[in-house]
Amino acid sequence: MSIRHYNPRRRRRGGISPKARNLLFFFLGLTIALQISYPLIDGEPLRLVTIATIYAGALAMILHGHLSYGAKYSTRYLPITALFGLGIEVLGVHTGWPFGVYEYDPSLGAQLFGVPLVVPFAWVMMVHPALVAARRIAGSWVFAYGGALLAAWDLFLDPQMVAAGRWKWEVTGAHVPFTPDIPLSNPFGWLLAGILIVGLLNKVLPRERRKNPASLAAVDALLLWTLFGGFIGNLFFFDRPGLAFFGTLIMGSLLIPYFFSSWLGNKD
Repeated sequence: MSIRHYNPRRRRRGGISPKARNLLFFFLGLTIALQISYPLIDGEPLRLVTIATIYAGALAMILHGHLSYGAKYSTRYLPITALFGLGIEVLGVHTGWPFGVYEYDPSLGAQLFGVPLVVPFAWVMMVHPALVAARRIAGSWVFAYGGALLAAWDLFLDPQMVAAGRWKWEVTGAHVPFTPDIPLSNPFGWLLAGILIVGLLNKVLPRERRKNPASLAAVDALLLWTLFGGFIGNLFFFDRPGLAFFGTLIMGSLLIPYFFSSWLGNKD
């Protein structure tokens, strides 16, 4: 008489496939690596790297949204966010509202109604992390937290692009602290625009994650890098120490509760 040993099949561990994970972190890593090169290059290489960074970051965040929340999320997120970004930028360029009076330089490539086609993809890159963070911790105030986080992010983004000549402002009154070439109206414009787009997406995009979703590590990494890179870059490379501390104080204050929630293991 023999006894047959039954070996149950191992359950597949939760999460996305290794191939999908590698693809996601390839584009995320490319985004960060390109940004690291900013202080080391100039001229045409910097122009190309700037454009490539935006597209790589946008692709990484679209992919993360798809792998985390499914096709319904990604196929709605991309057109809504890109069209909103284009629309609010066209409004801003032609009316001066809500950001202030500014114009784009031709160095960012082909334009539509005065707005480079790459610019809406910067919105695509930035809004997904803001929405994810806001949904985790902000409760009924997702729109407000997400808008504030986008405005804080732009405290680091705008001075770098202005210094590189990607766009220029008309400053006739108060300016952003430690940034005399950017009007104070700009962060308030970002706050308003951020509230609108995050509030809209929060209503129309699914909240429930896929059965085997991507972790939030990609979003966490991009937010942490933006904070760390903004501080180090402005302090040591771009000669803007005041902005380094001011921007880090604002963005860091917003991100502390998010990462505290993350490290406690609150995986919405």
